Amino acid sequence: MDYKNMTFKMVSGCDRGLCRRGCGRQDKQLNTYDYLADIPGNDTSTDLVEVQFKNTRKGYYHNVNHLDLKKGDIVAVEANPGHDIGVVTLTGQLVRLQVKKANLKSEEDIRRIYRIAKPVDMDKYHEAKSREHGTMIQSRQIAKDLGLQMKIGDVEYQGDGNKAIFYYIADERVDFRQLIKVLAETFHVRIEMKQIGARQEAGRIGGTGPCGRELCCATWMKNFVSVSTAAARFQDISLNPQKLAGMCAKLKCCLNYEVDNYMEAGKLMPAREVVLQTADNDYYLFKSDILAGLVTYSTDKRMAANLCTISSARANDIIEMNKRGEKPLSLLDDDQVQQEERPLDLLENESITRFDKNKRKKKGGKDKGQGAKGKDQGPRNRGQGTKGKDQGPRGRQDDRPAQQRESRHHKA
Repeated sequence: MDYKNMTFKMVSGCDRGLCRRGCGRQDKQLNTYDYLADIPGNDTSTDLVEVQFKNTRKGYYHNVNHLDLKKGDIVAVEANPGHDIGVVTLTGQLVRLQVKKANLKSEEDIRRIYRIAKPVDMDKYHEAKSREHGTMIQSRQIAKDLGLQMKIGDVEYQGDGNKAIFYYIADERVDFRQLIKVLAETFHVRIEMKQIGARQEAGRIGGTGPCGRELCCATWMKNFVSVSTAAARFQDISLNPQKLAGMCAKLKCCLNYEVDNYMEAGKLMPAREVVLQTADNDYYLFKSDILAGLVTYSTDKRMAANLCTISSARANDIIEMNKRGEKPLSLLDDDQVQQEERPLDLLENESITRFDKNKRKKKGGKDKGQGAKGKDQGPRNRGQGTKGKDQGPRGRQDDRPAQQRESRHHKA
């Protein structure tokens, strides 16, 4: 192989492999997995290109100059007025589907791409971006001085610095005509006001959810659907506002992800108010596992007593038998008798004294570490603290007369 005449392309970071094509996140949000990236002719199937700007703002443009654009290229696009700087995030046939989602039916809404960004364009872009944070803080103070009930959450400058978009949140309708005049006089740019909701604000800011993953609104969600507490009821989730609320202080969007499956599985479950009658007792519904198709019944309506878990199909069969006036011997299949479950004993084969240590009798404080000086003393020198009185063999005080004590010493 002729290595001298080969042409090599320098790549770094996310410029190579899947990051260029399919699943690369780069530093942008709302990334779209391009599963058609490796199909020949995908890039030439349409001239539409998806371009992403700050955070979650995206736009769709025509590649009228037929530039060789790939995912991650920085381009200058048409704006009103001037031009804007963005990053190419998607090309090919999938862009048509994204245009349908964005409801861009008119061709006038789709503008064109001028060129790949030059160093001069990038210098203006970085200069404009450096003013965004200071502009946001100052605009908040201006809105407060005017007494407007609104919160300016973010400011985005256009790539050429001729226009600024102010994203605000307001619970009620706000007349910001005076605010626009003051902002235009203060920052000397064209002002555009965009109202967003709490979910859109969380998507623009980003963050980590209680599940440990990035927020869905900041990674892949483009359209927000209303969420109600009924979704939590269908899934038997505790109606705790602190647990149901997300980073935006609204109900979590993920409550709607599995609610359809729960509703379909819930149709096979027996009703809560139905009482199962058997030959020995009546059973009331205690709890149910919708996805597993299991129901647990109790003989007491208010507390757990003689719990028995059966399948939803078996419960429906017993309900049909009760309607015909029949009562099975038990809730289990084939009228089996439920065996009592013994509690699991972790120490069943272990000795409960295996960790106990033999308590040794402590010696007197004077015997410890005395070496040769303590040889003349007995093994148990208890009771040495008595005041001059003779003691018995076990250290007890000897109250006998002196003659008997002396005779005892002579015998020894």
